[in-house]
Amino acid sequence: MSLDTTRAEHHPHEARQRLEHARSSRLAQLQALKETAQTADDHLLSEQRTAMERTLKEIEEAFARIEDGTYGTCLGCGKPIPGERLEILPHTRLCVTCQRRAT
Repeated sequence: MSLDTTRAEHHPHEARQRLEHARSSRLAQLQALKETAQTADDHLLSEQRTAMERTLKEIEEAFARIEDGTYGTCLGCGKPIPGERLEILPHTRLCVTCQRRAT
């Protein structure tokens, strides 16, 4: 996969692969957290589990954006999200500028 600024909608197969990898990694991490939680009642583990579940929801939303043709378009400004950002964070819905404004 090349690091270019081509919108991911032109390469939905690559986007799906990145999202599937991200989803399977997060599911494995969530399972490990759940197994750890059985032996420890820790607030930090609960926070990690919540964050992991939120990321999984974002990944599912990214799959929906691929289907409706909006994947790779910033939901904040409507401009294309650079391919480099999508390769690193395939479930992102915002460009860097809009993400900074949101936080």
